[in-house]
Amino acid sequence: MDWGKVVYVFFTLMSLTSTAAFLYDHTSIMLFIAASLNLVSTILKLGIRNLLAAELLAASLVADIHLIPAFIYMEVVGNVGWAMSLTIGAMIANIFAMIMLFIESAKAKENYE
Repeated sequence: MDWGKVVYVFFTLMSLTSTAAFLYDHTSIMLFIAASLNLVSTILKLGIRNLLAAELLAASLVADIHLIPAFIYMEVVGNVGWAMSLTIGAMIANIFAMIMLFIESAKAKENYE
């Protein structure tokens, strides 16, 4: 088992689920957790050398660029609507990343056999 892959898939999935949690409970703490987990996920993806590494990193960067301004809008401006809109964009980027992970896993299994 590749523990490095387990860790970055874990943080990618945690980022997706914490983003969904913010959409359910609109608190600054949930948005901060989602943004923090996504930043960790992005940092972990910097060292990946596999088939879809560029796509995974791009999706994670897109989610970062949505979640950080969402947190700023929530805390500084006080506009929950904008924060939710940006968070939905981040969630779509994280779903795209998960789909890429599934495709990569299928390709790796195909090459392994």
